[in-house]
Amino acid sequence: MMRKWEGGDPGVANQKTPTSLLLTPEGTFHSFGYTARDYYHDLDPEEAREWFYFEKFKMKIHSTSDLTMKTELEAVNGKKMPALEVFAHALRFFKQHAVQELKDQCPSLPESDAICWVLTVPAIWKQPAKQFMREAAYKAGLVSPEMPEQLLIALEPEAASIYCRKLRLHQLIELSCRPPTNGAETPHPIDSSFRQAREQLRRSRHSRTFLVESGVGELWSEMQAGDRYIVADCGGGTVDLTVHQIEKPQGTLKELYKASGGPYGAVGVDLAFEKLLCHIFGDDFIATFKAKRPAAWVDLTIAFEARKRAAAPSRSSPLNISLPFSFIDFYRKHRGHNVETALRKSNVNLVKWSSQGMLRMSPEAMNELFQPTITHIIQHIDALLKKPEVHGIKFLFLVGGFAESAMLQRAVQAAFGHCCRVIVPQDVGLTILKGAVLFGLDPSVVRVRRSPLTYGVGVLNKFVEGKHPREKLLVKEGKNWCTDIFEKFVTVDQSVALGEVVQRSYCPARPGQRRTIINIYCCDRDDVVYITDPGVRKCGTISLELGDVGDAGVARGRREIRTSMQFGDTEIKVTALDTCTARSVRATIDFLSN
Repeated sequence: MMRKWEGGDPGVANQKTPTSLLLTPEGTFHSFGYTARDYYHDLDPEEAREWFYFEKFKMKIHSTSDLTMKTELEAVNGKKMPALEVFAHALRFFKQHAVQELKDQCPSLPESDAICWVLTVPAIWKQPAKQFMREAAYKAGLVSPEMPEQLLIALEPEAASIYCRKLRLHQLIELSCRPPTNGAETPHPIDSSFRQAREQLRRSRHSRTFLVESGVGELWSEMQAGDRYIVADCGGGTVDLTVHQIEKPQGTLKELYKASGGPYGAVGVDLAFEKLLCHIFGDDFIATFKAKRPAAWVDLTIAFEARKRAAAPSRSSPLNISLPFSFIDFYRKHRGHNVETALRKSNVNLVKWSSQGMLRMSPEAMNELFQPTITHIIQHIDALLKKPEVHGIKFLFLVGGFAESAMLQRAVQAAFGHCCRVIVPQDVGLTILKGAVLFGLDPSVVRVRRSPLTYGVGVLNKFVEGKHPREKLLVKEGKNWCTDIFEKFVTVDQSVALGEVVQRSYCPARPGQRRTIINIYCCDRDDVVYITDPGVRKCGTISLELGDVGDAGVARGRREIRTSMQFGDTEIKVTALDTCTARSVRATIDFLSN
């Protein structure tokens, strides 16, 4: 199912919709996507200040260091609302649309337990952010907390990788095939299959359904066992890099290096444009304009978005960006002179004023807005390629919405075309969506992952004189113990197979204890010894609901609870067993109430 979203630019079929949510002044859901954007834009300025309009809010979950269930998001008008509610509104909207579409095709579909939902998140998101999305899905009614297995969290570059390995050669655009602008020969001979690919690039891109066939012709069947590739998922907010090796004959995937990346998405170009406006018109004016005329500010960002998409390295003509009348009028009243004067005084030579009420940006000016973000992406890919674990890369797949940018494509090809084949799938913006469907059908396709952090607990060990510091000494019942030892479950960048279990046993401190809480600690290094070492932080808790042990447990003395943790999935999972009764113990893991 490929839904064509309503709204957006006239005459364009939109397969993706912006992350824009509009709530009424009372905080109830009004609309999402283009509909929300356009409705908010059409509101009277005074009325707009009362409405809650959120845009590009997904990145806030990554950038919030102390994410909890109570974290708030700020709307364009400065008002705040719990982030969980904002995300739940968006997910509820998606659910209603998806279920309606399914019911149109299958009227007898039972809604409650017939659907497995897959939510995609950036691979660089930490456990709290993944748990947050799961909680938002529960709140939105996608699935019940009693049936967590009906919701899968997929990592975006993994989903893209799963789809890319299924692509047939005519579904790929190899940037390495494009002759350089200076007329020099390409460094690689071009396969005839890729010549055919270029002939078929004008295939329809807006089909409602997609089919993935198996067998000869798929990219992975053309690869040798052990071939390695990088997927660079360049989205709106983040850039996610993952390195996979294809295992023959099944085509399963093995992660070779922990997921990496950063906040280097297309939003960086928007922020650079805002910074340029602040330089020309003043930080104080832009801040006041955003607060007093929020709908007009959204209008301005829409105008820039359209020109951003038109930017290309080969472009020689200027790009015109319309300034809303309210911007021009508000500036004159606020400053006492017009925007043309402001431009002249700012000494920004690459941006001129057009008599039609537009900013005329030279190609060089637009290029400068892209450069900081693109440079970050290139540096990050380059650093990854220099890791010893990542040698011998054959392909570099560019996916995600930002990968549609000709500016980014040219820069990546120029930087890495000599060492690997740079490839863009045809429907580059939908690669993750399609891969997520495949992941939902077979979650075991990624057989081995790398742990992004070192995880463990704090324990007591026997105190060894000369080895352990004196401040860690604890004397208990006549014995010397060393406190705060970091007992590791898994270390950073360690290979962890799907289904691989880490087991530890714990004994309740008191005979009748009903509940045990175990603190989990994490670190981005593997050489830490104590939970008090620099860089180690408490990141979550394991809660064991012990219940009533009964007479059998009393007779046998101390209880032993065996916990089993899985680190090889997209989320950390825990189960527990009471060894004296062989009954399972309710075990939960929480990264949000830290």
